Amino acid sequence: MLLFPRKVKHRKWQTDRVNMNKPRVETRGVTIAFGAYGLKALALGRIRSNQLEAARKTIVKAVGKTGKVWVRVFTDRPYTQKAAEVGMGKGKGDPKYFVFEVRPGRVIFELDGVSEAIARDAMRRAGSKLPLKSTVVTRS
Repeated sequence: MLLFPRKVKHRKWQTDRVNMNKPRVETRGVTIAFGAYGLKALALGRIRSNQLEAARKTIVKAVGKTGKVWVRVFTDRPYTQKAAEVGMGKGKGDPKYFVFEVRPGRVIFELDGVSEAIARDAMRRAGSKLPLKSTVVTRS
């Protein structure tokens, strides 16, 4: 099951402008809201829908039927790419897949209903499926 929006207003998004003077850290979704344990991003990066799904499946498999998993992000940003061996110009490429742009501090997954050892192991395994550095955090 790949995560992508059912219907979108704009098929292609404009490229995000980056202000180098502003710190690129997350302000929303930085605390654990639902579960007891969470996987927090430590680096800037883009998570594809298939990477997010692979990490989610890893957590679900590790915690079994007792645990509850929350996915705190959704891949709604289209990533476009031009076809192979196509010259420069002639417009923007077609959407290839959907991504979520993660900033440091964002909680990606939350987990509850299992022991701390199982939760830490599940989150560590899920973090290895993602293309950025992450850490396991607990509700304090």
